[in-house]
Amino acid sequence: MSEFIIVAREGALTIVTINRPEVMNAMHPPAQDELSAALDAFAADDSQWVAILTGAGDRAFSAGNDLKYQASGARMWRLDKGFGGLTSRFDLDKPLIAAVNGIAMGAGLEMALACDLIIASENAKFALPEPKVGLAALAGGIQRLGRQIGAKRAMGMILTGRHVDAREALSLGFVNEVVPAGEALAAAKRRAAQILECSPLSIRASKQAMMRGFDEPSLADAIRNGREYPASRAMYESQDYIEGPKAFAEKRKPKWLGR
Repeated sequence: MSEFIIVAREGALTIVTINRPEVMNAMHPPAQDELSAALDAFAADDSQWVAILTGAGDRAFSAGNDLKYQASGARMWRLDKGFGGLTSRFDLDKPLIAAVNGIAMGAGLEMALACDLIIASENAKFALPEPKVGLAALAGGIQRLGRQIGAKRAMGMILTGRHVDAREALSLGFVNEVVPAGEALAAAKRRAAQILECSPLSIRASKQAMMRGFDEPSLADAIRNGREYPASRAMYESQDYIEGPKAFAEKRKPKWLGR
């Protein structure tokens, strides 16, 4: 049974909650292990098509690495798939939404940036403040922020460690939507419902084509090779590939099987 991570399922939606509100949902290695296991289970469960990651309470998504735990001299370890088993998890083709309900600092922001969408409450605050404590955001935060909002804008945050509020994060482009305080999870569920109206195999093929396409040497290569990626092949060979056009022709909603 998990102590630091709560997992709930609503139909094909998995909701994963970091449950350490007493420390602003900061993550120590045991909590990271539990989060990694929860994401492993989501990835492996064919009945689960979309996930939301959030934090318990209304003050924090995650304050990142639990520095007090680290300073206590307790045993530390790193996960193969990055901080929280997320920031170096490059094989998750299912959509993952971050519902940021307060602060997302340091590795907390790195986890949010590793998600496909970020829905933020108005009281959300974002920062990569590691240089202020002699560290650096090397769990993907530096690289992802630069790719997602451009080098100059990213450097403006990274080199100062300054806090960015939800509205500025939206204008910078790394947040998708800002909602009133307390409504981040509900808004993330609405966005998940929109995704769930689509074929899950089409969604995975689309995500995989975009993410792998970034690593192709040219746009032409990305377009040409995208049809041969594993998720694309799975989509072409699925029952849903027939069901979608059939439902359209019959003027009804498709009944997705995910296979």
